[in-house]
Amino acid sequence: MLYVISYDIPDDRRRNQLAKALKGFGTRVQYSVFEAHLSRAEYAELKRAVSRVIDPAEDSVRYYRLCGACADRIEIPAIGDVTPDPKTIVV
Repeated sequence: MLYVISYDIPDDRRRNQLAKALKGFGTRVQYSVFEAHLSRAEYAELKRAVSRVIDPAEDSVRYYRLCGACADRIEIPAIGDVTPDPKTIVV
């Protein structure tokens, strides 16, 4: 399943820690947005990693789960590509 994770964190240290944690799960597609193809177990692990970093009283994190049909409809009118599923082999 493709997930889009976005965040707005005012504290530089926490923001950097979160970006570092998310890099272990997916691809940064914008400064505060990551895309990741995750299993249910990986998604649960990602949420645990995020919860260890953020301050729920100050930080905003959003998870968007996209079905295959929705992911196929992503439009990118400028530079960039949708993060490919690592299980997909392109020849």
